[in-house]
Amino acid sequence: MGEILWDVFEDAEFLGGAPLNFSAAAERLGHSVPLITAVGDDQRGHRAIESMQALGLSTEFVQILPGRETGTALITTDSQGNASFFIQRPAVFDAILVDEARLTTIAQVRPDWLYFGTLAPFHPPTEELLHRILDRLPDVQCFYDLNLRQGHWELALVERLSDLASIVKLNESEAETLFRLTQAGQEFSLEGFCRHWSSAHAVEMICVTLGERGCAIFETNVFQQFDGYAVRVVDTVGAGDAFAAAFLHGHELGWPTARAAAFANALGAQVASRAGATPAWTVDECWEMVALQSPTAVTDPTRMNE
Repeated sequence: MGEILWDVFEDAEFLGGAPLNFSAAAERLGHSVPLITAVGDDQRGHRAIESMQALGLSTEFVQILPGRETGTALITTDSQGNASFFIQRPAVFDAILVDEARLTTIAQVRPDWLYFGTLAPFHPPTEELLHRILDRLPDVQCFYDLNLRQGHWELALVERLSDLASIVKLNESEAETLFRLTQAGQEFSLEGFCRHWSSAHAVEMICVTLGERGCAIFETNVFQQFDGYAVRVVDTVGAGDAFAAAFLHGHELGWPTARAAAFANALGAQVASRAGATPAWTVDECWEMVALQSPTAVTDPTRMNE
């Protein structure tokens, strides 16, 4: 659940929002991913619906709200393709309305996982809605993908959302920011952050993306780093969201952590090498990238979904 918006670059715009990007990647990997969100009754809103349908995503829980503009993120990129975001609030996704009938329908879906970030729950009624949904889904596991945007988060909220999560995913810069806020005066280390955050919030697994350097995974008191893949970066928008979908995909299938991390790193690299948050890519491209650099992570890619 969460935001859907248009990523507006200087010369183009692409459908985005971390929950949408995650859903699109997970759907392409064979999962069913209904997205609880809202768009305006405007041109961008109707294009968003059409684009979701083209991506194979269900629009059952997408509300079209008259009198509100569909969300946008104005994006600038630096020479390395790293993105900065300006998000207008309040936004239409701040007005998601889920009545009792819809809560019942969501409960009937019986999802295995509920994915959310920080942007939408930064609006207090949306955080409240998240808890109402979780009350109806006692067996669901939560994947919390931080995606901290300047002016749209606070430490107390991130801590509350982490308390809900089985898996927390963030990038290295976010990890260092949280470390400085919660462990002032101590020397930063990624492993030190993961150990502290996992213990403080009873998180089963923490995934930290490191760009082309790959990722770090903390699980069952073990900290490991896995190499990434160098690509010519077009823009990084959506790369972390694709990583999240790919890693959760492998985790759900019971893959060894090294295999899940290798595949997730490869998919993140593929997305970063192309324009927009949900570009075209194939599973074969990811495994070919893995095989070239990390052959031990590939046991039998032709049976990856078994």
